[in-house]
Formats: sequence, C-alpha cells, structure tokens
Amino acid sequence: MEYIFETRMAVRDYECDIEGIVNNANYLHYIEHTRHLFLRDCGLSFAEMHRRGVDAVVARMNLQFKIPLRCDDEFFSRLALSKEGLRYVFHQDIFRASDNRLCFRSKAELVCLVDGRLANSPEYDAAFERFLKREAAR
Repeated sequence: MEYIFETRMAVRDYECDIEGIVNNANYLHYIEHTRHLFLRDCGLSFAEMHRRGVDAVVARMNLQFKIPLRCDDEFFSRLALSKEGLRYVFHQDIFRASDNRLCFRSKAELVCLVDGRLANSPEYDAAFERFLKREAAR
C-alpha cells in the first residue's frame, strides 16, 4: 500500500485501560485526527466545510487490532486514499515507532452530505485529485 500521509503521535496515560494497553476506542480517535490533519494538509478545514453545508461522515468501518500500544508508546498513523463511487475510502494503519510493527489496520468509508443530502463534493474531489489520479493510474 502506498501511503500518502503520515503523522506521529504518542499514547497518553489516560488512553490506557486497566490492562495497561490502549483502549480500543482510542484508535478511532487517532485515525480521525489523522484524517483531519490530512484534510488541513490538502487545504481543507473540516469545520469550514461544515459551515458551508458539506459534511464528510463515516458510512462504514472495518477495524483490525494487531498488537497493542501501551502508555508512552510513540506511533505513526499512516493513510492511503481511494474513491469508489460516492465513497472516499481511507486505508489507515498505525505502526509502533520503536519497531515499526503494525498495531492497527482500518478501512474507513466516508461519504459527503451536501446540505443534508448524499452527494459528490467538488471541494473534496479537487482537494484529493492528485492522490486519486495516482491511485487510478495504477
């Protein structure tokens, strides 16, 4: 998989459960934050798009937990993107920084609601164009 975006983060102590590992729900926060940083890197603001009536919402997710992250672990959150019809498909993986081992794999399918209706978003298409062309060329 060819990743098009990466960010580095660290596990905070309050994200861990009694077993000393990251609570599974926190992985969703990590990948959502990664998507928002990716949007900003593409010149889009999630908040500004909402104010304009364009909301990207999760339609479906597939999650695979591989090895746990623990308190103070640093990790890389990596993202790849494709488009299938109206759906933007984000392939997002999390790797522990100390040994680059895969900890978490996900596939998040997002769709756009424009003024509350399912629709294509020209703004998102334009922002992602260079990545989607690269994917289509393969």
